[in-house]
Amino acid sequence: MADIRINRKLAAILAADVVGYSRLMGADEAGTLAALKRHRETIFDPAVAAHNGRIVKLIGDGAIVEFGSVVDAVNCALSVQRSGAALQDATARQPNIVVRIGINLGDVIIENDDLYGDGVNIAARLEPLAEPGGICVSSIVNESVSNRIDVRFLDGGDVSVKNIDRPIRVWKWHPGKTDVAANRSSSVANPTPNVETPSIAVLPFTNMSGDPEQEYFSDGISEDVITDLSKIAGLMVISRNSSFTYKGRSVDIRAVGRDLGVRSVLEGSIRRAGNRVRITAQLIDATNGAHLWADRYDRDLTDIFAVQDDVTRRIVDALKVTLSPAEKARLADSGTPNIDAYDCYLRGRELLALNPKNRE
Repeated sequence: MADIRINRKLAAILAADVVGYSRLMGADEAGTLAALKRHRETIFDPAVAAHNGRIVKLIGDGAIVEFGSVVDAVNCALSVQRSGAALQDATARQPNIVVRIGINLGDVIIENDDLYGDGVNIAARLEPLAEPGGICVSSIVNESVSNRIDVRFLDGGDVSVKNIDRPIRVWKWHPGKTDVAANRSSSVANPTPNVETPSIAVLPFTNMSGDPEQEYFSDGISEDVITDLSKIAGLMVISRNSSFTYKGRSVDIRAVGRDLGVRSVLEGSIRRAGNRVRITAQLIDATNGAHLWADRYDRDLTDIFAVQDDVTRRIVDALKVTLSPAEKARLADSGTPNIDAYDCYLRGRELLALNPKNRE
């Protein structure tokens, strides 16, 4: 008899479960089901889609989700937990949905559309160890994401879990707890946001080209603006990992400012057609929603570097940040003038972002 072939692969597995689901159902069955549906439609499912995940199964109030990238899995979990807190409304008649999330990176067995094995089992065992509204990950996840995300997990020690024959080292995060602890121990390069310091978050520019394959271009321009602004010592700039959690979402700029601890937010759109590009950008005061500056650029693609430089200078002027001669020189250095080389660079960077293992 021929051996049965078992298909395996390495995957990041996210397990999520609603806190106190049975109690909520006992108190208000219809309201709990409606609240759970609302949470999935407005928060959970969009976050999974935005981070390239696949929902393997929904089990009552829980879910198992597969990701090809552990960074995508963690950023999806962060997006769900941060957005979930914003969705809660004490005046609403429906119950508040709070979830725990566990994440593991491991070998899984593929059978039809389902997944099995320790990779899945450990994620499911980590989920109950997370605090309500928090995340619990295995050591391999914590080591893999390293500094590629905007938070730090706190060491939860070794734990023994059901049906796993070895202790597992766990790491935990909870909004408002571990973020504060991580910021206190961070370096000068990542200071705690200070509303008295000029600060900005650059949201991912919206791709208006009508072609999803142009997403790499709009994301690349957004990331370059972040990089240029981060060269300025007198300006606190939120990292790409944090600002890109808002990608594809309709957001309240004031809420973004509160969540990220910044005084200003840059948003915009990019439309590319052949050798022409249209870029709109607007700088918004996150404290009151007022526009500080806005402009539209209709240029040849070869002028893209000049547009980036102008956007950076306008932001600096609007925020009244003083540049040193060295900072002016760094901002003037736009790299290669070859637009084809730049386009290849953006495509390559997007591939690395989608699969961080290619960096190794």
